[in-house]
Amino acid sequence: YFPARYPHATYAAMISYLDDQVGLLVSRLKELGIYEKTIILFTSDNGPAWSAGTDPEWFGSAAPFRGDEGFGKGSLNEGGIRVPLIASWPGVTEPGSRTDHISAFQDLLPTLVEITGAEMPKGTDGISFMPVLRGRSQKKHEYLYWEFPEYGGQQAVLMGNYKALRKGMHNDNVAFELYDLANDPGETTDISAEHPEIMKRVVEIIRKEHKVSQNPRWR
Repeated sequence: YFPARYPHATYAAMISYLDDQVGLLVSRLKELGIYEKTIILFTSDNGPAWSAGTDPEWFGSAAPFRGDEGFGKGSLNEGGIRVPLIASWPGVTEPGSRTDHISAFQDLLPTLVEITGAEMPKGTDGISFMPVLRGRSQKKHEYLYWEFPEYGGQQAVLMGNYKALRKGMHNDNVAFELYDLANDPGETTDISAEHPEIMKRVVEIIRKEHKVSQNPRWR
């Protein structure tokens, strides 16, 4: 990503190039006569990078969340894990429509299985979001759980609008913070002391979902 004399222009050019390549892909699908039978899903594996010459704050890459160091890529804050998904499905997904449905990557497999009529493999805990692609009511996750050993060790649990977050695990931090994302999307005010019943549920979820990694470096 660097060195670059004009890093903002370089980064913008990379985004424009990616956009052009997607356009070429769509054009090719139309040339082959299969565009009308094709679903395109475009998303990101995490929030924006904050190093290597990028400038997420200048571009607003994680907006409305923070995307700088400690809050973007590699973080379990919203700027590091909440990303958009763009769907194009001619004749099925309404162009220009929007949804606030929250899904996760484990939902992609059951979605594609349902779309294609393939057999569902065993062991997945994802939920197909094909209904929301069709503009219909959608089943939601009771909760979502993340853990990440890097950047000090992190855990997070999302239940509805409530998000519990723990950082600094390698420094023996045992305390979770709790945020109401509906009223505090920037995760600025810890309300864990006001909701002991939610914090109790958070611990129960982690005890159920956490599995010790076979890789010692990821424990």
